[in-house]
Amino acid sequence: MNTIDSLVNASVFNSSEEERVIARKEIRALAKQRGIYPASIHDVYMKCGKGELKGFTVPAFNVRNLTYDFSRLIFRLMMEKNVGYVIFEIARGEVGYTGQSHDEYATTVLAAAIAENYVGPVYIQADHTQFSAEKYGSDPKGQEEVLKKFIKSAIDAGFYNIDIDASTLVDLSKTNLEEQQKENAHMTAVLTDYIREIQPSGITVSVGGEIGHIGGKNSTGEEYEAFMTLVKSQLKSTIGLSKVSVQTGTSHGGTVLPDGTIKQAIVDFSVIESIGAIAKEKYHMGGVVQHGASTLPTALFHRFPEVGTLEIHLATGFQNIIFEHMSDDLKKEIYEWLATNCVAERKEGQTDDQFYYKTRKRANGPFKEKIWRMDPVYKVVVMDALEKEVQLILHELKMENTK
Repeated sequence: MNTIDSLVNASVFNSSEEERVIARKEIRALAKQRGIYPASIHDVYMKCGKGELKGFTVPAFNVRNLTYDFSRLIFRLMMEKNVGYVIFEIARGEVGYTGQSHDEYATTVLAAAIAENYVGPVYIQADHTQFSAEKYGSDPKGQEEVLKKFIKSAIDAGFYNIDIDASTLVDLSKTNLEEQQKENAHMTAVLTDYIREIQPSGITVSVGGEIGHIGGKNSTGEEYEAFMTLVKSQLKSTIGLSKVSVQTGTSHGGTVLPDGTIKQAIVDFSVIESIGAIAKEKYHMGGVVQHGASTLPTALFHRFPEVGTLEIHLATGFQNIIFEHMSDDLKKEIYEWLATNCVAERKEGQTDDQFYYKTRKRANGPFKEKIWRMDPVYKVVVMDALEKEVQLILHELKMENTK
């Protein structure tokens, strides 16, 4: 095991928190020495908004497990394919159930860059910095403080790209669009101003908003304009959002059928195209973000750059590859754990296939070490399948030769 491999193992799995912190500091120092640094994609996206950069869609990879190996794979392909922009991200919910703190996640990604001799900016993103509508309803100030604490932790760790998701606060029972988007826009503005207050000197954190909860009704240009009007009227900072996420017909993880297969989503690409045009022309933003895409057929992926999609989020498809190719023994152990520990999440009428598919993300944290250290025979197969998938995604999103 070489030095960087040893440091990563110590930073993630050492039983002593003090030793883990020391290992992470060493990794960060090594990264800095080699010209590897966490960066904001804000300026890149502003160029996209002006039309100075175009023709591609930036992939944002939610790396839930095998973080070191998977990130190494991504950096290697970036160098091989001359890819300029890739985002490594983890959502607020994923931080918990994957057992990866902001510091651990960012440091592991930087270590992967070191291992692959990558040099340059590393875009690390806090995906779905999301409000609980229920908790916000009973204690809005308390929920605001929870999100600010989460954002501070992320920025301190080098997450210079933050996606604010207050779309859970959209109230579709209201008839007026601005009333529907009122709380979403208000908290987006509040958190954007907070980010501007605490961002490091010389760095403009890239901030994204979200107008429609993923898995809900499709977004419209009118909703977007109502949201942006409210955000701009409340924002104190002179620098606002660089992008906005919209709902186009997808859902996180896809809709799983009784036999465990995924129902094919119908994506309305016109939503991306129309709202993206307004975002760039009227509000001078980078454009529109597509969530919940990794379970879509890859035959659709070429359409995203064609309609000007700025960024696309990919998560569950990679998790599926890991579960599909791990050993039967490991999968059986995980499923037995889910049957005992996630029984409360089982919905009435769910088949076993549906239950395990929807809950197996919960095993990423408890089984992190076993998955990282799976039998090499299976790990080779997993990594080969992940490589083929990432290569295809980079090609279809027109990311080759963008550096």
